[in-house]
Amino acid sequence: MSGPVQLPRRIGLFQATAINMSQMVGIGPFVTIPLMVAAFGGPHAVIGFLAGAVLALVDGLVWAELGAAMPGAGGTYVYLKQAFQYRSGRLMPFLFVWTAMLFIPLIMSTGVQGLVQYLTYLWPSMTDTQGDIVGVAVVALVLVLLWRRVDSIGRITVVMWSVMILAVAAVILASFTHFHASMAFDWPDNAIDLGSNTFWLGFASGLTIGIYDYLGYNTSAYLGGELKEPGRVLPRSIIFAILGVMSIYLLMQIGVLGVTNWKDMLDPDNVASRSVASAVLETTMGKGAAQVVTGLILITAFASVFTGLLGGSRVPFDAAHDRVFFRAFGRLHPKHQFPVLGLVAMGVVTAGGFLLARHIGTSAAHPPLTVLISLLTTVMVIVQALAQIAAVVVLRRRQPDLVRPYKMFLYPLPAIVAAVGWLVIYGYADQSNPGVHPIEWSIAWVGLGVIAFLIWARAERVWPFGPKEIREEYLHPELAEAAAPAAPVAD
Repeated sequence: MSGPVQLPRRIGLFQATAINMSQMVGIGPFVTIPLMVAAFGGPHAVIGFLAGAVLALVDGLVWAELGAAMPGAGGTYVYLKQAFQYRSGRLMPFLFVWTAMLFIPLIMSTGVQGLVQYLTYLWPSMTDTQGDIVGVAVVALVLVLLWRRVDSIGRITVVMWSVMILAVAAVILASFTHFHASMAFDWPDNAIDLGSNTFWLGFASGLTIGIYDYLGYNTSAYLGGELKEPGRVLPRSIIFAILGVMSIYLLMQIGVLGVTNWKDMLDPDNVASRSVASAVLETTMGKGAAQVVTGLILITAFASVFTGLLGGSRVPFDAAHDRVFFRAFGRLHPKHQFPVLGLVAMGVVTAGGFLLARHIGTSAAHPPLTVLISLLTTVMVIVQALAQIAAVVVLRRRQPDLVRPYKMFLYPLPAIVAAVGWLVIYGYADQSNPGVHPIEWSIAWVGLGVIAFLIWARAERVWPFGPKEIREEYLHPELAEAAAPAAPVAD
């Protein structure tokens, strides 16, 4: 039977901001503070979080302009489809969906890995096999909780957001009750040597880790088709979330460094290298308090995976609806009205990525989490970050009459700064991870996507094997509606 293809708009500003913040904080800062310290070689690692915040903010303005003007399910897919249809047909949106089906759930898999890593503080005798089972079970539980209507999911997200705030606040407050400025600001000599290649390698690595910690500020854009008043809610949810999380990260980073010796974070046998927040709580408030807050951190990590799969599962929905991806991804659950196949597929990849990260063989200098972050961000730079920045420029020229409820402040300066930041991450990826070759892997993946597109395009008889279809849905919505393809079926 026929089912609805329009997602209901039920998510308001507070819920959208909570979704973004829950996805941003998650397990990230709790597991990456030691990685950041290792990248910079000292407590001046705070520079990495500041640089990540700047890049997230300027890139967030790109998302805000595009998302407010084109609030459809799928986020980047919608923006690239509109901007690049004039010259390359459906190539760019296809490549994005092709890549997003991999990098979004793999980012979630790092959250699952971090959750299991912190669980070892409460369960020190956990074996590798038991850890594998726990991680897969976590993904399965997320899928069960997401198997419902989005309005009830919004309420669940607010509860998880509250737990996240409580966990972060506990770590920050505990840190500053025993804070030692001499430890937090014990920067090595020549910590900032702009003429040293070592500094720039550390900065690029720290920026990569930093932007990974902020990833999720765009989650509400993936839910654009489900936001109330998207022209107002979407930009505010992005900006509020970035500013809020930036404050949280800086307080947490400085507070932790004021309690825990940064050299302990580099020792793989020290608890601070695996569960730095737990180590802080144990030092300041005792073992019992550390165990309680570790439990809250586990819930926070779970919330990040939950919200990430919530937003990510919507990415292929619009593409399938427009026949730019496999049509089965455009079907909604007949009762609960969510994209079924997108959710299941991303859940499976998340579990697979978690298991891969658990058993990947890397040296101590390049732990699996660092390698995964580098691989994920390099692929994302090509098909999302830089492509979206170009999309802002192209659409301002191609569709000057497009209604833009929010316009980028100081355009084009934020877009230029964002492009420079992403290029730094991409350009230093191989040097920061010798032997891993993230640039080569990213190019290979995109190249494979181009081949897949050509095969698909020939079967569908579209450009370059057929005529281009110019559909300016948001500039001329009445024309787009008349030319829309037949609705997919919810079965």
